[in-house]
Amino acid sequence: MKTIGIIPARYASTRFPAKPLAILGGKTVIQRVYEQVSGVLDEALVATDDERIFRAVESFGGKVCMTSTSHRSGTDRIREAYENLGEHYDVVVNIQGDEPFIQHSQIKTVVSCFQDPATQIATLVKPFTEADGWEALVNPNSPKVVVDKDMRALYFSRSVIPYLRGVEQSQWLSRHTFYKHIGLYAYRSDTLMEITRLEQSSLELAESLEQLRWLQNGYVIKVGVSDIETIGIDTPEDLLRAEEFLKRIKK
Repeated sequence: MKTIGIIPARYASTRFPAKPLAILGGKTVIQRVYEQVSGVLDEALVATDDERIFRAVESFGGKVCMTSTSHRSGTDRIREAYENLGEHYDVVVNIQGDEPFIQHSQIKTVVSCFQDPATQIATLVKPFTEADGWEALVNPNSPKVVVDKDMRALYFSRSVIPYLRGVEQSQWLSRHTFYKHIGLYAYRSDTLMEITRLEQSSLELAESLEQLRWLQNGYVIKVGVSDIETIGIDTPEDLLRAEEFLKRIKK
């Protein structure tokens, strides 16, 4: 199975402009993401809409391509980058450009989901633990996932799902395994072409979760499980937390 990881990286982020070029432990965020991906897949590529990011990736020896500034999502940017390659890959992995601590094991887990021939899309989850606490579980910025017996996604929600009827909320985390969604995706290449042509769906608009468009249109999303907590960088405050995390893991 031939695989490629494509890292969408745009300059104009509302909450953190120029985020891919922010410095984390002496390197840009985009370089750290690229280095985490390199070596685990057959190829790695940054897809950007900005010359400054393009030059930064070239400067550290990474592979990069320019894409349109008009894309609605990272998935659309990945499709353009993949089409421009002119080379076939069986599986395309969407590596978030703000996840500098993504682990090889997580990428391997999501790719292994395609051993199931029914899998069209794959993603990752992490079980919530009792130590995470109720506030983490109810956080709407941390989408939850419910799965079937074959670990295929049934639904994603910003609300807590499932609802445990007749159980005190203080006991929910001890009585059921809730899954936190980790935003790492992979697609069969033909599926990538299809899903980027879909119109936004009613569930996607309701929850502001792109993956609900795919589910609502009948695509099979296989779910892999990881016990690793990732640290995404959405704001300058997140970058400070990432710096502290980097110092801890280097000790």
